[in-house]
Amino acid sequence: MKDGTFVSQKKHAEQILRKFNMKDCKLVATPAEPSMNLSVDSSRDPVNPTLFKSIIGSLRYLTIMRPDIMYVEGIVSRYMEKPKQDHLIAAKRILRYIKGMMDEGLFYTNSQSSKLIGYLDSDYGGDLDDRKSTSEYLFHIGSAAFSWSSKM
Repeated sequence: MKDGTFVSQKKHAEQILRKFNMKDCKLVATPAEPSMNLSVDSSRDPVNPTLFKSIIGSLRYLTIMRPDIMYVEGIVSRYMEKPKQDHLIAAKRILRYIKGMMDEGLFYTNSQSSKLIGYLDSDYGGDLDDRKSTSEYLFHIGSAAFSWSSKM
């Protein structure tokens, strides 16, 4: 193993899963269903907005070190005002994904490589409610991710 620094939020992720009774949940391989289509006009039953906001706030904190959940957390957080059952299911799916990826983090190595690599993705007009676009990016040099963002 190369010399370097590993940064993780495993302990915090475990606390979040305990807080929302998801410690023994079934694991999923992705943070969102491939065809996730959430809408404000959902016909599903309303859910406790305090619980929903608490889950989203906890997930938002995890995005500091987990760029893999940033996009879907941003999508689900759009429904904090009047959350419905399908919004809560989407938020809990992120928790189920986190459960399976507890040991993930960022590993910064001592490397001679200084190649800058960037990734960008957008869904122009992808929001079903107001046709807002979402874009995200991630940049790293060698093994070190140093900047990422997801904006609506």
